[in-house]
Amino acid sequence: QAVPAGSHVRLNLQTGEREAKLPDSENGRSDTREERRRKRLGKVDVDANSFTSQELKKALAKMKESEKAERKAQEEEVRKKFRPIEQLKEEFEKLNMKMETDYEIMVKLISKFNSCASTLDEKVAALYDLEYYVHQVDNAKDFLSMGGLRLVIEGLNSSEAALKEHAAFVLGAALSSNPKVQIEAIEGGALQKLLVILATEQPLAVRKKALFALSSMLRHFPYAQQQFLKLGGLQVLRSLFRQKGMETLHVRVVTLLYDLIMEKMLLEDSQHGEQMEEKIQQYREVRLVPAVVEQDWCAVAPNLLAMPEHDTREKVLKLVGVLMAFCREHYRGDPALGTTLGLLRSEYEELAAEEQREGDKDGYFRELLGSINTIIQEL
Repeated sequence: QAVPAGSHVRLNLQTGEREAKLPDSENGRSDTREERRRKRLGKVDVDANSFTSQELKKALAKMKESEKAERKAQEEEVRKKFRPIEQLKEEFEKLNMKMETDYEIMVKLISKFNSCASTLDEKVAALYDLEYYVHQVDNAKDFLSMGGLRLVIEGLNSSEAALKEHAAFVLGAALSSNPKVQIEAIEGGALQKLLVILATEQPLAVRKKALFALSSMLRHFPYAQQQFLKLGGLQVLRSLFRQKGMETLHVRVVTLLYDLIMEKMLLEDSQHGEQMEEKIQQYREVRLVPAVVEQDWCAVAPNLLAMPEHDTREKVLKLVGVLMAFCREHYRGDPALGTTLGLLRSEYEELAAEEQREGDKDGYFRELLGSINTIIQEL
């Protein structure tokens, strides 16, 4: 029996007969493919004889006009979103835009900081921006040549804590790894001013930035280290451990001392030529370790091992280790140190074992455990 086109037909494997399913429709029969196409297109006369060639040409012309209209509408939409390049060029020329160099920006910032008409907030903002630029070695040299360093050093004397803080911040950034600026700064009296800030009653934020600037001045500059000891700099740092609220500075001081001691030791142990002899001689005149032992830093450093932070313990262990040759007798006579080291060893044995179980054989806690074991063995 014939079935309408498009019907679902299957072969019944049990009976071997073909079966057809008629889709539901209003008249009870399925629509043919042709009927479905007519429904999609609407009422269209598909009889070729019903159109003349003239009518077909008109229909095609209308289609082309419709396409042109759509394309034009799209172009208008694009024009609304984007401006032509000629118009943009004209606008840029009117604005007379040009990129300022770092030098020009620093000149403006220094002028704003030095201007009597600037408010406190404007001066602080100028210093904040200057700190970003003087990190670069070349910018720091330009900063020096345009008189900015002198103004910042004078700013350390300000009665405004915010100005003092940010002046020290800019100074520290300019000093970092920049020998030329380091020399000019110490000749300009910056070292004395920083020590005064650290030795007097100042907000913690001001002292933090002053210690940062002091660290930047002393590192890799033996002459500054020598002057630091002559001016009683170690006593000033030692006094911070006797004051309440200065705990956050203790780790920074310990780190600075460790870096300065190691800096000298590494230079003396390294292979060097004739050009380094002068610098080595300068370091020999820096009697840092004897001064550290004399001022009882052997007792100060181990007390910080009781702090809970792993990073703090790591830095204190480094200082204790490097001072071992000079402080061994003191360490042996300190029962609290032995107890603390025993507790730390137990703690880090567990943490190192956990690291190893996780597949990290050379982990952070394993290194700390090694430092503790070395100190215990040497004691």
